[in-house]
Amino acid sequence: FVAVKLQLMRFSVPLPKCANEDSICSGIYCDTSIDGIGTCWPRSNAGQMISRPCPEMFYGVRYNTTNNVYRKCLANGTWALKGNYSMCKAILHEERKSKMHYQIAVIINFLGHCISMVALLIAFFLFLCLRSIRCLRNIIHWNLITAFILRNATWFIVQLTMSPEVHESNVIWCRLVTASFNYFHSTNFFWMFGEGCYLHTAIVLTYSTDKLRKWMFICIGWCIPFPIIVAWAIGKLYYDNEKCWFGKKAGVYTDYIYQGPMILVLVINFIFLFNIVRILMTKLRASTTSETIQYRKAVKATLVLLPLLGITYMLFFVNPGEDEISQIVFIYFNSFLESFQGFFVSVFYCFLNSEVSRFSLIY
Repeated sequence: FVAVKLQLMRFSVPLPKCANEDSICSGIYCDTSIDGIGTCWPRSNAGQMISRPCPEMFYGVRYNTTNNVYRKCLANGTWALKGNYSMCKAILHEERKSKMHYQIAVIINFLGHCISMVALLIAFFLFLCLRSIRCLRNIIHWNLITAFILRNATWFIVQLTMSPEVHESNVIWCRLVTASFNYFHSTNFFWMFGEGCYLHTAIVLTYSTDKLRKWMFICIGWCIPFPIIVAWAIGKLYYDNEKCWFGKKAGVYTDYIYQGPMILVLVINFIFLFNIVRILMTKLRASTTSETIQYRKAVKATLVLLPLLGITYMLFFVNPGEDEISQIVFIYFNSFLESFQGFFVSVFYCFLNSEVSRFSLIY
């Protein structure tokens, strides 16, 4: 940060703007004045320390007007020769600092997505090779991992192809890339919903999982998000057809077409988890069957991953405020959680899966 260079002068003729801000003073007072930078100092009683907002512009450089400049009205009714401009900070330098944090966040994002992609691919091939553990529960895990792989892949495509020029051109292929990313993003939530449905059916409803079919969960995870994204794309095409469908135009709420169902399944999953944990804490606590143990592990994984998935998504609706520290914490926190989601999914649903560990050691 660089303080404003102090080069102050006295002007004898006040501007009308300053005159309008004059207060009624009695006794000795300092008359209205404008210094060489252009700051208006209104009529003030002797002995007062007066604060004014920092100037918006000085020598072509914009400054942060939320801070103040100070100047004292001396006892003899004259202004101090110089005002204290040390709190005035150039926005140029604040933007550079924000840009530095943004660049670090971008590095964290790329690093996290790379680590997640490696972990997800390892988990994918473990489920692919270990055919003996392909029960419905693990097939759901496998599909969730696949959904994360595809979302991460489209994330890399977005980062590597969406230049500012492409973003402004709004060409067809970039809109398709955005639609694909949002589709695979939605499938993450619907496959997590599939995880919740399976556990809720098996534990709370005590419904035999043998009667559940793979096609039911494929419909939930892969099919339901498709018409939602198609409806969103039609809405974008007619009401917000610009900038490759990233972001949203003021007063246009087409993004809620796909965000709404994602929030809905997230809320339903939290309700499922509440019921599941309630049952596990009461009825199944004493049970030691291998199936119950697997359910408990799956619930523990879901208890960790669902809030993780939900927190990162809800952060998009949070305004970190104007405070610089809040914005920096928000940037880093969101970048870390968003990019490492796939890694955590791989760890909890594959690497810590006792069936995967046991059979991978055998092979």
